[in-house]
Amino acid sequence: MNYDILQQAARAMHLDILGAFHPEEDDPELSGFGTLVMLSPLEPNFWDHFTTQREFIDKVPNPVDQWSSRVVTALAAALGAQPYFPFTGPPYLPFYQWALKTGRCYPSPINLLVHDTAGLFVSFRGAIALPQKIDLPATGLSPCENCADKPCLSTCPVDAFASGVYDVGACRDVIGAQDPKSCLSRGCAARRSCPASSGYGRLEEQSSYHMRVFLENGP
Repeated sequence: MNYDILQQAARAMHLDILGAFHPEEDDPELSGFGTLVMLSPLEPNFWDHFTTQREFIDKVPNPVDQWSSRVVTALAAALGAQPYFPFTGPPYLPFYQWALKTGRCYPSPINLLVHDTAGLFVSFRGAIALPQKIDLPATGLSPCENCADKPCLSTCPVDAFASGVYDVGACRDVIGAQDPKSCLSRGCAARRSCPASSGYGRLEEQSSYHMRVFLENGP
């Protein structure tokens, strides 16, 4: 087993590896495992694939989570690994902290995770823990380091991130009313403004779907 084989197996299921790390003693949930691999939708064109899947077509509850559970579990079984998910709980697993340990995710100026290639569009559909320790590629740099303008700080129409703590209520109010920056139809304006996000290839239809679910059901 090596990283290239893992990447090929994940991409065959329309998933991508956005980071991995070797668990240590301060990761009690991962005791006995050698490597944790964190999985995201494979972009570009993930949404084109997902909308052909039975979870979406049959309009099952929480279709993205249901698809993720099915596909990540199947991948884990094929690799002799243990699957984990960010949406099972409470209690919820520490995906934010795990992401930071990969060396490819960082706290952004608005305190959301930012990824070295996905920018503020970083998201995780699950993770798999392998018993063996595999060699991992070199980590990247935070895209915020060379971002002089930091547009994520000034793009939100209600400054929902201004206090350092995400103001969920203000965000939902504006996208449910005037929505001056088309967050509902195009996705979060702050996330879209990130220069690293712009090259990631996520379709606006996908972001809009998640924003509609957020508006209807809350975070």
